[in-house]
Amino acid sequence: MMLRRTQSLCPLCLRRLDAFYAHSADGRTVELCKSCPEHGQFRVAVWQEPEANIPSAPAFADWTRPKSPSYPQHPATELEDGCPFDCGLCPVHGQHTCTGLIEVTLRCNMACPLCYASAGTASSPSDPALADIGQRLDALKRASGACNVQISGGEPTVRDDLPGIVDMVRQRGFGLVQLNTNGLRLAEEADYAATLADAGLESVYLQWDAVGDAAFRMLRGRDCLAFKRRALANCARAGLGVVLVATVVRGVNDHELGALLRLALELGPAVRGLHLQPAAFFGRYPWPLAEAPRLTLAEIMNALARQAPELVRPEHLRPPACEHELCSFNAAYRRVDGTGKPGLAWLHQGGSCCDAARPLQRLVPPLPTAAEGSRAARRFVALHWRGQRGPAPADGAGDAFDRFLAQEGVARHFTLSGMAFQDALSLDLDRVRGCCIHVVRPAGRLIPFCLHNLTAAGGTRLYPL
Repeated sequence: MMLRRTQSLCPLCLRRLDAFYAHSADGRTVELCKSCPEHGQFRVAVWQEPEANIPSAPAFADWTRPKSPSYPQHPATELEDGCPFDCGLCPVHGQHTCTGLIEVTLRCNMACPLCYASAGTASSPSDPALADIGQRLDALKRASGACNVQISGGEPTVRDDLPGIVDMVRQRGFGLVQLNTNGLRLAEEADYAATLADAGLESVYLQWDAVGDAAFRMLRGRDCLAFKRRALANCARAGLGVVLVATVVRGVNDHELGALLRLALELGPAVRGLHLQPAAFFGRYPWPLAEAPRLTLAEIMNALARQAPELVRPEHLRPPACEHELCSFNAAYRRVDGTGKPGLAWLHQGGSCCDAARPLQRLVPPLPTAAEGSRAARRFVALHWRGQRGPAPADGAGDAFDRFLAQEGVARHFTLSGMAFQDALSLDLDRVRGCCIHVVRPAGRLIPFCLHNLTAAGGTRLYPL
């Protein structure tokens, strides 16, 4: 029985296909199913149904958050070949930008076996010039206003002019200036974090996959824990907010999620959240696409509730108000320390980006718009992930959400979130049209993150560099 219809791509030739969701034979798994006239049938797991008497994510049919689309006021591209081939954004894209990614290099000082950007190869293109980066930022500001900006790569810190790039972002008045980094240079140069903070950096999106080096060696090709700790300490001294970001792979580090959450709390208030990403398989990865060890978003939520039951319950984790519900989950907590060990108290009302625009019980009727969800989500992230130095964002200052955060003390908050990216096997074009994380390409085109990185099983890119 079909649960839901959509469209997808053939993972071999990238032809657009009709697709649908259906239960597996045993009824425990929801799969995305599609058939290419040239390459045959494909099925991939996207959700696990609840198990009796075990803490579990909601049923597939219940994990939903409907919203009215919010189309671009000034589309950058025409609708010619249809989604996903006309991105820019095109007139049928249904969500504004929450976070604009500026890729400032494809060079890297590591060589991770798993890399969404295939960074650090000899064939990496040259770094974009500062003038080009400025033009991309201007295009993003025109299209998306005061959204949040993540400076990404490759590894951005290999550019010696990174403080100047941070200043360029800050001068344009974006909501949050965040750096996506492996932390190696932040660890090796004790004052580098302070230099970036002085330039206007507010948040560090720090790659941190595990509590032990065994998983780091599998995913990153080397021991990492010691230098990650040094990088975090230097960011804390500089007053930067840090979010630990883990790429999660079945059989590698999925058994460590509860321990990773406890470690994030033990590392202190500089760590503003833990963000979990079940691995998508585009860019560089060491498995054949059809055999890759996948994890669904529901399995990530189940692992948290079962490995850290004193901190997380399934009902804490909410679908997003911004992007498509199958793309992410989130929760917000207040830190407590009544037993000698750091703990969490769930913030039920007003505490997550899902509830920021309007409380859950007010969602129906009427449906919230995607624009409301986008605004609430980017403001929530900007307020919770920035460090001590950052000023409150100007977008929507003085509203009820601001007053709630001021009363609760944002510095004591901790966010827990997850994001399931899509690859050529799992791509759902309904999810693509609801994407709010956009990479700013040369000439200012905005491409949803998954499409920007998407590669066919043989390595062909949907959107070539």
